[in-house]
Amino acid sequence: MKAVVKRVEFPAGRRILAVSDIHGNLPWFRALLDKAGYTGDDILVLVGDLVEKGADSLATLRYIMELSAAHTVYALCGNCDNLAVDFAYGGGELGRDFYRFYLSVWKERALILQMAAEAGIRVEGPGDLPRLRERLLESFRPELAFLRGLPTILETGHFVFVHGGVPSYEAMEELDAWRCMKNDDFMSQGYSFPKYCVVGHWPVTLYRTDYPCCNPIIDRKRKIISIDGGCVLKSDGQLNALVIPEGDSRDFSWVSYDDCPVGVALDRQAESADPVIVHWTDHDVEVLERGAEFSLCRHTATGRTLPVLTKYLRRRGEQEWCEDTSDYRLAVEPGDRLSIVEETSRGRLVKKDGVTGWYFGRLKGPEREEKVQKSD
Repeated sequence: MKAVVKRVEFPAGRRILAVSDIHGNLPWFRALLDKAGYTGDDILVLVGDLVEKGADSLATLRYIMELSAAHTVYALCGNCDNLAVDFAYGGGELGRDFYRFYLSVWKERALILQMAAEAGIRVEGPGDLPRLRERLLESFRPELAFLRGLPTILETGHFVFVHGGVPSYEAMEELDAWRCMKNDDFMSQGYSFPKYCVVGHWPVTLYRTDYPCCNPIIDRKRKIISIDGGCVLKSDGQLNALVIPEGDSRDFSWVSYDDCPVGVALDRQAESADPVIVHWTDHDVEVLERGAEFSLCRHTATGRTLPVLTKYLRRRGEQEWCEDTSDYRLAVEPGDRLSIVEETSRGRLVKKDGVTGWYFGRLKGPEREEKVQKSD
């Protein structure tokens, strides 16, 4: 299937908010829009992966449909948004085996199963898929038609918005739509553009080797902006909105939201040097010493050791791996506001201005001051 390109001109004087990878997290999406001060005067660009993997995918889809009917909203198709369309209308390349995975792994976080639950349809295995397809087309035609009608690429006089990425701006209608939606590690492919390309899909923290950070990456030299904050997918993820004051502006900023509780640091802490960063792209580990709360692990890719929260450990056959993690110790000053990702007996995994790391000092919470036992 070829890419569908929508070309528009943004009216002068109107602010643009670009959000990607909501993944069915409606509370975060609403909260982000509220934090950004979104109104009907703004132009909202949703850069794909509106649904799937989140608990409120169906409600999120309907909310976006309502916004699109009432305001200036341009929603694009991401690889996850395409799944329900492929399932309902056929003609895709995902096949029966994929939907077996889809139903067994994502379960109630899958959009088609949320639709099935609302319609009272019981799905126990792949054999129920043909009947489910028929019922969804009967009961959810407006929602499926909305997803089916999403363009792949939005081009304006100064920007190109696409979920995964494009190799160039030449003959974009001839590009393969799936490759535009699912284009892994796009910023590492060496492309540069004459006007800014705004993408999601690949959580920005995967590009960082110095420390974990979920903030948008703005490469002004190559004119690429990557904004996927890892919402739903990462324990320290956030939902980002790129803020463009108007259509020809380069005065970019962003607003982010997560629902982590916030405390105030009471102690100074120095940043650690040369941390170990484990991303899902190289997340295999060897467990050297397993503990109830923390396990000492050797990172296969680097050979370095670090403590890993035991609940982050997973197994695939004989190979163990872990969720994204790091031993990075955050630089903290008294008075810094820290979002708490994990509470442990050794300290807290926190975020400061989008950067994730460990803090071993005292923290004043919303109601009380607590002392945390420092690690040896």
